[in-house]
Amino acid sequence: MSRFLYSDSLDMVDPGFDFARERFTTGRTDPFNDDVFAHEFFGTAPYDGILLSYATVGHPGEPSAGGRYSFSRAMRLRRVGAKRFFRCEERPADWMMMGDCGSFSYARETDPRWDVDSVLEFYRDAQFTHGCSLDHIVFSFDETVSGLSGGTDQDRYRFDVTLENAEAFLRGAADLGPGFTPIGVVQGWSPDSMAEAARRLVAMGYDYIAVGGMVPLKVPQIKSALAAVREAAPDVAMHVLGFAKADNIHEFQRFGIDSFDTTSPLLRAFKDAKSNYYLRNPDGGMEYFTAIRIPQAIENRDLNALSRMGVTNQEQLQRLEREALEAVRGYARHEVGLETTLDAVMTYAAAGIDGSDARGAEAQARLPGAASKAGLRERYERTLASRCWDRCGCRACGEIGVEIVLYRGLQRNRRRGYHNLAEFHSLVRDLRCEALPELEPEPAVPAYGPRP
Repeated sequence: MSRFLYSDSLDMVDPGFDFARERFTTGRTDPFNDDVFAHEFFGTAPYDGILLSYATVGHPGEPSAGGRYSFSRAMRLRRVGAKRFFRCEERPADWMMMGDCGSFSYARETDPRWDVDSVLEFYRDAQFTHGCSLDHIVFSFDETVSGLSGGTDQDRYRFDVTLENAEAFLRGAADLGPGFTPIGVVQGWSPDSMAEAARRLVAMGYDYIAVGGMVPLKVPQIKSALAAVREAAPDVAMHVLGFAKADNIHEFQRFGIDSFDTTSPLLRAFKDAKSNYYLRNPDGGMEYFTAIRIPQAIENRDLNALSRMGVTNQEQLQRLEREALEAVRGYARHEVGLETTLDAVMTYAAAGIDGSDARGAEAQARLPGAASKAGLRERYERTLASRCWDRCGCRACGEIGVEIVLYRGLQRNRRRGYHNLAEFHSLVRDLRCEALPELEPEPAVPAYGPRP
C-alpha cells in the first residue's frame, strides 16, 4: 500500500477558535484565507496528496457542472493551480495533486454529464500531477459470470463509454505535458469484465489505471475485482477510487496498490454512529471510540425545533447542556467521577431525545444518539475511561484535550477528523514498510509487491 490521497471539499478549521466561549478568532473575516487545511494545521500532512473532483468544484461556465465551490473559489483554483490554491507548494516532489471527474454526481444519468474536453481543460487549469479519464459508474457486480458474459445493457453501455472516453482522454492528455500522468479508469460488472477493461487500457498506452465502482462493494468483492485487474495488468501502477473500507486496509496490501483516495477517516468523525475517534494501539492496530454527544442547545437545529414545538424547554436544555459540559471537563481534570459525568451527559441526552410529543418525533430522530440509546452509556463510558485524548500527542488533541471527543459543532468535529486522518496515515506508512511475506496468505489471490 503506497500513497493515501485525501478527497478534499474545503474542509478547514479556525486555528484560534475559542472552545470555552464557542467563538471564532477575533478578526476572522474570510474563512478560506483565515482558516487552515489539515496539512497546514499539522505542518506534516496527514496524507500523501489531495484528490479533487470536477463535480466538487464545478465550472462557472457550465450550469450542468455546478459544484460546491463559489464562483470566485472555482476561478481562483483555475487561475493559480491546485498546489497554490491548497497552499501546499512546499510539499515533497512526489506529492500527488490528482483530479477526477466525479462520476457519482451523474451516476443515475444515462450519459456522463460533461465531455472529455471539459475534464482535460479542468486538469490543465488546475495543474494537476495526475488525472482520471472520464468514466461512467457500473453498479452491477456478479462474480459468477466469466469473460464478458453477464451484465445488463446499461452496464455494457457504460463499460464501452468509459473505454471510449479513456482513449480520447489519453490522446488529449498528451497536450498537458510530461508533468501530467493520465490515469485510465476501469469499470465493469464482474471481475473478468474489469480485467478486460484493464487489458484494453494498457493496450491503449496507459501505465497508471484506477479501479472504480468499489464504494458499494463488500470486502470480498473488492478483493476479487482487484485480483482480476492486477492479474490482467501486472506491470502498471494502480489506484483505487473511493476506498471506503479503511478499517480493512491491511488486507489489501498484497494487490500492489500504488495509491488510493478516501474521506472515511474524516467523515466518520461525525457521521458514524459509534466509531468517531481513531487511536493506534501499542500493537499497531487501530482502536475506535464513540464521541460524546453534547449538541449546542441554542445552535442545534433539531433541539430548537423541539423547543418551538413545546416538546422541550429551552432554558432547561441550556442548563443541562452546561452541566454536561462542566462534568466532562471536570472529569478530564480528574475533579469529577466517571459515573457522575455519565449521569450528566445522559440526562442531557434524555431531555432532548425523550420528549413525548409526537410532533417532535422527526426532529428527535435526527439528534445524535437518538437511534441507538441502548448501549450509548456503555460506549461513552469506554471513551471516557480510556482517556484517549491524553494518549495522543497530535496538535488537535494537545490543544483542546477532551473537547476533541465532544460531538459538538464543526470546529470540534473537523479537528477530530483531522486527528483521524493523522492516525490513519500513520497506519498506511507502517503498511508501506511492511514486508509482504509476513502477510497472512489468502488462497487464489495472487500477491504483487509494490513497484519502486
